[in-house]
Amino acid sequence: MHSLESVTRGFLENVLGVAMARGGDFAEVFVEDRTTSSAMLDQRRVEELSSGRDRGAGIRVVVGETTGFAHTADLSERGLIAAAEAAASVARRGGGGVVEVRLGEQRNYESLASIAPQDVEKSRKIAMLKHADDVARSTGAAISQVQVGVGDSSRHFVVANSEGVYASDHQVRTRFNVQCVALGDSGMQTGYRPIAGTRGFEILTDEKIAEAARGAAQQALTKLRARPAPSGDLPVVLAGGTGGILFHEACGHGLEADAILKQASVYAGKVGELVASPLVTLVDDGTVSGEWGYLAIDDEGRPSSRNVLIENGVLTDYMWDFLQARKDGRSSSGNGRRQSYQHLPMVRMTNTYLLEGSESADEIIAQTPRGVYVAQLGGGQVNTTTGDFVFGMTAAFMIEDGKITTPLRDCNLIGNGPDVLKRVDAVANDFSMTPGTCGKDGQQVPVGTGQATMRLTGVTIGGTAG
Repeated sequence: MHSLESVTRGFLENVLGVAMARGGDFAEVFVEDRTTSSAMLDQRRVEELSSGRDRGAGIRVVVGETTGFAHTADLSERGLIAAAEAAASVARRGGGGVVEVRLGEQRNYESLASIAPQDVEKSRKIAMLKHADDVARSTGAAISQVQVGVGDSSRHFVVANSEGVYASDHQVRTRFNVQCVALGDSGMQTGYRPIAGTRGFEILTDEKIAEAARGAAQQALTKLRARPAPSGDLPVVLAGGTGGILFHEACGHGLEADAILKQASVYAGKVGELVASPLVTLVDDGTVSGEWGYLAIDDEGRPSSRNVLIENGVLTDYMWDFLQARKDGRSSSGNGRRQSYQHLPMVRMTNTYLLEGSESADEIIAQTPRGVYVAQLGGGQVNTTTGDFVFGMTAAFMIEDGKITTPLRDCNLIGNGPDVLKRVDAVANDFSMTPGTCGKDGQQVPVGTGQATMRLTGVTIGGTAG
C-alpha cells in the first residue's frame, strides 16, 4: 500500500494537470493518513480497546458553479489520476491533453504534541482510566456508575491545488472523558467532565484526571438535591466556558459564508450594523494554540487566522472557505474544513468565543436578585434562518438574593440568537474554553467554544415548577 511519503510534488502536479485538462477551472488534491486509538472503562471493566488507520485522497474539480468530487484509498499515481478523471467528468469539455500545474514551495507544519499517543503504552492508558474511576467513586457513596474513556488521533495530510497551494500538517488530538451516575431518592443523576486538546498525552496529568473525575462525580451528587426548574422569562448567568456552545450554535452557524450567500441566515447583509450588545465581541480563531479547534492550516491549505465577527456589538465579517470566498471576490479566512479525505471541505468554525470583560463573576451574581445560574449547557438545536434555539441545561442553580442556591433538574433554555446577543448586560473576566464536536451536513469536526461568565437580562426557561 502506498504511503503519504510517496505523494511527491511531481506526483501531485501530474494529478492536478490531468484534472485541469479535463475541464476544470480549479482542482485540489487532499491526501490524508489518520490513526486513532481509544479505550473505555465501564463499571470497572475494560469494555473497549481499539485502534484504527484510514488513509486515502479526495480530489475535487470545480468548473463554474459545479463541483465534481471523488475519493480513493489507492494512493498510487494511477489511483489518484483515476479519481481526478472521475471528479472532472462533471465538467468535461473535451479536447484532452495535459495542463501544466506548478506548485509553490511546500509549507510544512508539525504537531504540538510533546508526548505522542503512539508512545504511550496501553497499560498506561488503562491505569489512567482506573485512576479516574477510583477518584470518582471515592467522592461520594451515592456514585453508582462510572464510565471513563480516553481517545487520540494523529492526522497527517497534504493538500495541493491548481493555484499553487502546497502544504502539509500533522494534527494530534487527545481527549479524556469521565461520566458518573449518582443514585438517590430523586432517582439517577449524571455528571460529566472532559479533558481535551490539540496536544499529546502531556495534557493528561494525574492531577487533571483526578480533577475531572471529582468534578463529574460532584456534579451528579449535587443534582440529587435538585428541584424542578422554574418556567418563564428570567435573567440567566452563564458560567465561564459553558455558554460558548450557545453562541456557537445560535450565532456562529449563521455567520458562516455558505448560509450568508444562500440568504439562509438572519445575519445576511448586516455587516456594519449593530447586532448585539456593545459588550459583545465574537471571534473565531483557529490559531489558539492547543485548543480543541486549533489549526495551523485549514483543510484547503490556507493559514489559520483570527477572525473578528462581531466587534463591540457591530457585525464586521463572516467566516469563509475557498469556494464561498471565490464567489464573493475575496480571500478565504482559513475556515475550510472537512471530516476526512472522503468529504468535501466547507466553511466551518474553529475556536469560537466571546472576549472577556472587566467585572468579576462574583459581582455579576451578587447583582442578580433572582435568576438561573447555568454551570453547564448540554446539546441544542438552532434554526440558522431565524436564529431560534433550544438548549438543554445539564447543570443549573437558582440565584436568589444575589447568591447561588438550590440545584435545578435538567431543563431547557429557549430563545433566539440575535435577541440573546442584545441581552448581554454584564461580562466577567474569568474566560475559559470548552471542547466540542460540531456537526454540519453530516460531517463532524472538533471545535472549541468559550466565554467568560456573563449575564443575559432575560431568557425563557422551560422548567416544570409552578
